[in-house]
Amino acid sequence: METANETLKTDFILLGLFPGIRHISILVFIILLIYTIAIAGNTTLILLIWVDPCLHTSMYFLLSQLSIIDLAFISSTVPKMAVNFFSGKRNISLIGCGTQIFFTLTLGIAECLLLTLMAYDRFVAICHPLKYPIIINYQVSQQMAIGSWVGGALASLVHTAYSMHFPLCGPRELHHFFCEVKAILKLSCEDISVYERGVVVTSIVVVLLPVSLILTSYTLIFLVVLRMNSPEGRNKALATCSSHLTVVTFYYGPAMLIYMRPGSSHTPILNQALFIFDTILTPMLNPLIYTLRNKEVVGALKKVLGRCTISK
Repeated sequence: METANETLKTDFILLGLFPGIRHISILVFIILLIYTIAIAGNTTLILLIWVDPCLHTSMYFLLSQLSIIDLAFISSTVPKMAVNFFSGKRNISLIGCGTQIFFTLTLGIAECLLLTLMAYDRFVAICHPLKYPIIINYQVSQQMAIGSWVGGALASLVHTAYSMHFPLCGPRELHHFFCEVKAILKLSCEDISVYERGVVVTSIVVVLLPVSLILTSYTLIFLVVLRMNSPEGRNKALATCSSHLTVVTFYYGPAMLIYMRPGSSHTPILNQALFIFDTILTPMLNPLIYTLRNKEVVGALKKVLGRCTISK
């Protein structure tokens, strides 16, 4: 019993989704429904890109990597939240908390980097179509994907190790549904102002710089699109760009509000709402946006469904 009590003292307590809210079970079931749709949508998109030769291009390879990140991203938070809710146990071990921080940061930063590289991919494809097969070949697209994963993992490792070494005071209660860096830093006994400045610098590099590069890419793209004589080519370029821009808006909007707001405006309820949108809703919406607004993906889906119907 004493060993169990000592272990519990080192655990964190996740207070869960919006503590004190009525009918929380309805919200949990809605999130589980979103999780199911996200798993089905991203898995379907990955399989379509894998089985259809028409989608064996650099753009769709990067899109498949985005779906893998989204699958892992939503799976790093929702299952643990659901287990805690249905079991009534809200604790998470120190190692478990650190692991969750590492993976959520890795996947979040990797998605930021990948979305930026996808914007560059569209820039080269539309502004320099003749050079596109040379500049963005399959090997380069693989290097882009690997760079996103490695960059996310390295940045995450630094922040995870640094944030978890601070001594903590008082009850280890996190006003969140998963272990998140800023929620843990609020429990620190030490002055963390230096580290917070480091977080701001990282946010600028990971959020503002990619957004600037994405906006620059799309400004140049739209200037080229406006000069296109073919309505069909213009519509095709705008279709692929609009899907990516929608995904970028949905992802970067909440991310900027989470990490770029002044500390005084950080309330647990607002933070949770933003994280729900960024880590749960966005992974569900991304495959739907790309599937519904992309004729090539819709065509691949129809072919696969047609084969399944014929085989039956």
